[in-house]
Amino acid sequence: MKSLRRSHTSTSSANSSSTSLPSSSSSSSTTSTSPPSSNSSWIHLRSVLFVANPSSPSSVTSSDRSRRKSPWSRRKRKRPLTPHQWRSLFTPEGKLRDGGVVFLKRVRSRGVDPSIRAQVWLFLLGVYDLNSTSEEREAVKTQKRKEYEKLQRRCKMLLKGSENLEEANEECVRFMDDYKTTRQMTYQDVVSAVNTDSSDTDSCEDDEDVQLLPSDLYSDETKPEENGSNNISEENSSPLVDSAEIQVEVAVHEDFSTWQRIIRLDALRADSDWATYSPSSTSITETKARGLAESVGLKDYDHLESCRLYHAARLVAILEAYALYDPEIGYCQGMSDLLSPILAVISEDHEAFWCFVGFMKKARHNFRLDEAGIQRQLRIVSKIIKSKDSQLYKHLENLQAEDCSFVYRMVLVMFRRELSFEQTLCLWEVMWADQAAIRAGVGKSSWSRIRQQAPPTDDLLLYAIAALVLRRKLFIQKYSSMDEIVEECNSMAGQLDVWKLLDDAHHLVVTLHDKIETLSSQSLSI
Repeated sequence: MKSLRRSHTSTSSANSSSTSLPSSSSSSSTTSTSPPSSNSSWIHLRSVLFVANPSSPSSVTSSDRSRRKSPWSRRKRKRPLTPHQWRSLFTPEGKLRDGGVVFLKRVRSRGVDPSIRAQVWLFLLGVYDLNSTSEEREAVKTQKRKEYEKLQRRCKMLLKGSENLEEANEECVRFMDDYKTTRQMTYQDVVSAVNTDSSDTDSCEDDEDVQLLPSDLYSDETKPEENGSNNISEENSSPLVDSAEIQVEVAVHEDFSTWQRIIRLDALRADSDWATYSPSSTSITETKARGLAESVGLKDYDHLESCRLYHAARLVAILEAYALYDPEIGYCQGMSDLLSPILAVISEDHEAFWCFVGFMKKARHNFRLDEAGIQRQLRIVSKIIKSKDSQLYKHLENLQAEDCSFVYRMVLVMFRRELSFEQTLCLWEVMWADQAAIRAGVGKSSWSRIRQQAPPTDDLLLYAIAALVLRRKLFIQKYSSMDEIVEECNSMAGQLDVWKLLDDAHHLVVTLHDKIETLSSQSLSI
């Protein structure tokens, strides 16, 4: 099934790509790693996972009240980070106090007020360094805008030549070859270069050698000067660098014209949950919306109101730019679900693009052809359940569901379908705060000093998913088939409380984090 499973480009795959996410169809030509069960049942399962199956909410078992309260418990949780608190976190030079530790702690425990999300997310997603000054951020902003504009110019060139598939693919290869010869620049190089620039914002219009920042070429954990080990985890690998050489194999992956076609279909089908969170989009005129839609090549959009059309056109522009930026992944259905909330919050396209890039540094592995990223995460959920409740795990084994494939959708789009729009944003902010803490080198001792009981983890989402399954134990144990468990998971949509979910996940992180890390390391070494 194309919506859940990547496949190599072919005429048949292009046709199947145009089906919507909830489709239960599947393609027999897909090539990916399959679980122990049969390939056909695996594809069928993932089709069912994306079918809405609402039912009356089920009651859940009470959590262990004897444990110490987490930062997400009802007693400890406070109001989201307010604009006043946000401003107070900065020094006169515009730097976050204490290297951003207090900032991350507050976001992690309470979320962010909607009025300042557009500012805060730039830090959480690594667009701005936690130790940067106001002046340095302005320099980075200028550089990032130029890089995004260059990507947009390339997209427009490919759009004009899309009728000639061979020419379009050759252009894509030429563009990505630019990165092979890109000079490595340090953060201060960029700041210095921008500060000494002629300040002509249009000077890059004819410059085809705009450099990428190191943070774009390498994920934070795998910069050469910081990682002398060859044991680089899959989740921290760079989208553009493999060893010392960039490998661009457009012929092996889906071609750009196919990505364009799928992106346009998904953009027009995007849900409208985001609309109430994007006041600027709701005030867009029909003329402006149609103008942007035509500039990105959208067609058959007469049924959309102006705000939805404008949102769809922004989705197309940024997803196509990302497909060029990271051609190994390109585009796969589900990525638009991750981008829509970012567009709802951030009005500037170049800022939204780089936030999406920061988000995808981890999430990109959910969309790999070999599905290695998804399989790794499902194994972690399985290990957490097995370590916490062997009886429930044994029941899953009897149903051949121990691989936890029934939570596939939750992993793929990170609870986007199970939580309300606002609660999705809260969950993501907490996850991003954990990931930002790890990037900044904030260890257990630092979190202990600020009275956080659970260490930051890249896998908080997986602990939340495992906690949800464990809470449904009494119901799951009554089921006699995988399909019944899938229906139970689908029935959770709209019935969850994100803070209760995080509260339950906290106990698992505290008690199992080190054990799961050890088990995962042992699995990688085998």
